Amino acid sequence: MNALVVDSAGFALHALEAHKPDGRAITLYGREPVELQGPVPSPGPAPSEPPAPHLRWHPFRGEWVLYAAHRQERTFEPRPGAWNPLAPSGPGDAPTELPLGVYDVAVFDNRFPALAAAPGSPPPAAVPTLPAMGHCEVVVFGQRPDAPLSSQSVAQLEVLLAVWGHRTRLLGTRPGVEYVLPFENRGVEMGVTLHHPHGQIYAYPFVPPLPAAMLAREREHYYRRGRTLLESVLEDERRRPERVLYASDEAICFVPAWARYPYEVWIAPTRPYATLDALDDESRRALATALATALRKLDRLWNRPCPYLMVWYQAPMDGRPHPESHLRAEIWPVLRAADRVKYLAGTELGAGLFTNDLVPERTARELQQVEVDAR
Repeated sequence: MNALVVDSAGFALHALEAHKPDGRAITLYGREPVELQGPVPSPGPAPSEPPAPHLRWHPFRGEWVLYAAHRQERTFEPRPGAWNPLAPSGPGDAPTELPLGVYDVAVFDNRFPALAAAPGSPPPAAVPTLPAMGHCEVVVFGQRPDAPLSSQSVAQLEVLLAVWGHRTRLLGTRPGVEYVLPFENRGVEMGVTLHHPHGQIYAYPFVPPLPAAMLAREREHYYRRGRTLLESVLEDERRRPERVLYASDEAICFVPAWARYPYEVWIAPTRPYATLDALDDESRRALATALATALRKLDRLWNRPCPYLMVWYQAPMDGRPHPESHLRAEIWPVLRAADRVKYLAGTELGAGLFTNDLVPERTARELQQVEVDAR
């Protein structure tokens, strides 16, 4: 049955919820009412034992490390043209994760989750341990295997932003969830094992170390200045737009002056929305345009798909107000050495000090000169 999950001025998002034969949940989203044209499939039976991920305390770094040994069994790089586990499948086809039907975006429980709702007791260890409670979802951006986000229309990206917002709201109400992180790994350089365009959402039982560190700086700035740190940054960027790639009254994308990765791009609403589900229609559409602009420029700069990690940072889901939090996406390209962009190495991974071989102003100029039509 369809349910209207978003209904605001000019924007409606429909959803159909179902369960797979192995018991996992799936939700299909569309601008038009969702229609199934066959059964909801599953690529395999339910595991004989439920996933048992766990956390171990790192006494030197003062943070948790996540262990999920069952993920070694996940599907790894099917041959091009062979079985695609993220393509729709119908009667007579090898079953996949998605059904045939009319819908724009699909979200389903990860078959090999790093965090689980009921992970069981962790094995004994020489350091403190905890069950890795939480939730992991896969977000399939569309039914076509050859349509990355950079090729999709602004209208389709609006749908995706609304889906991320709806999942943020739902996952944030689960007991024990304190942080929801949507992200996309793109390209084999980023370790992607399935090439059909998709991303993931992790719902953590605590705020992970990197968002926690950034939120602490944002909180300090807000209570000292009465505005978010990103608001202050965006005011400077608009005053001196040498690194701005797209700007409107509602959204902006730019190369940050402190970029750690060559060709790093940030995308944000100009107003301080704390979470994806807080966006209004105007800001969502502008953010979709900014996202399309950034991704298309990165692809066209090299005339081939750009590998990257895209992460959406938002406020914790802890039930408390977070006026310091300002929604944003960070895109970190990782290309081959021939493209003048290197992998993380000794100083980044060993020392935690990033070394960037290209200054942000130069990469911004290159991206500014790439013409795209963001529609």
